[in-house]
Parts: sequence; structure tokens; C-alpha cells
Amino acid sequence: MRNENTDPIRRRRAFSLPGYKTLAEEGFDGDYVSPIQMTSGNLTGPMLISKDWLDAPSANANRAILTKQGYLPGNPYNRVIDKVLALVGLARADIYITPVFALLTAKRSSVIPAKDRRASFEAVGQYELLGRRPIALGTDAASVLRWLGIDHIETIHPSARGLTFDDRARRIAKALEAA
Repeated sequence: MRNENTDPIRRRRAFSLPGYKTLAEEGFDGDYVSPIQMTSGNLTGPMLISKDWLDAPSANANRAILTKQGYLPGNPYNRVIDKVLALVGLARADIYITPVFALLTAKRSSVIPAKDRRASFEAVGQYELLGRRPIALGTDAASVLRWLGIDHIETIHPSARGLTFDDRARRIAKALEAA
């Protein structure tokens, strides 16, 4: 059971760090930890955790679609996730996607220091687990979960370079099936 102290949405709203924007500051606040949960927020479904949701400039440039469905269907990350879901016979409504870092960076593909990722997950993300064994998409998410001693399955990030979208999707699908 969640209470005010364990509610991840309240915790996300209260969390900030210097140098980053909150969802509220950029006009993306809602009843979710991350806007992608508008379509991938099943609290009992398999949990996929990646580094972050988006950077502030990309979020603002794509405001119309993001305020409608919470994700960009054409970007590599989401194209791979859609391939994963097709491989395992699930829909976005069947899964839960969240970032370890609940704030917005100032530019695209920013490196988020480990201490900031850890602080965010300790303040917010750990309260989303609800007993699930998460799938860490990429090294940034995996390192946070390892550091906190959270049992998880590690796989590649959907945007990892050097593999085709289909190869990435097969690897992530295998991890999703293991969860």
C-alpha cells in the first residue's frame, strides 16, 4: 500500500537537483512518474528501466505528441521497444517503463553523473518497483540498480549503437521473457 511517503508521483514532484529541470517546470507534470507511463504505466506489468525520459529541448520541441501519448514513436528507443513488444506479444499498456533519472537534462544525450542518477532513483524510482524484478535497459540504469542492491535483469539499451533494431529487440525480448 502506498502512502504519502512512498507515493512515487508525489516524490517526483518534490525532487529536484541543481542544473536540471523538473517536469512541472517544463509543463509536463501529470499523474505519472514519467510521461511515457501515459501509455506504458501498467503497475503490475513487466518493468523496464532506462536512463532518462527526455531532455528539456526535445520535450519542448515535441510537446504536442508528448502531452498526448508521452513518448516519441519515431525515435530509435521507441521503435526498438515496439519491436520488442511485437516479439513477445505484448502492448505498451501491458508494461511499465520508467527512468532512473526523473528530471530533464539541458541537452540531448547528456551524461548524467552517477551520483545524480542514484539520488533520483533513491528519492523516486525505488518506490515504483512494487515487488517487481526490473529489466535494466543499458549500463546507466543497471549501475544504479546494482549500486542499490536491487535484483534485476540487465540488457542493452534500445538506442545502443552497433546493432540493428531487430538485434536489439531480440536481446531485450529475451530479458523481458526472463522477467
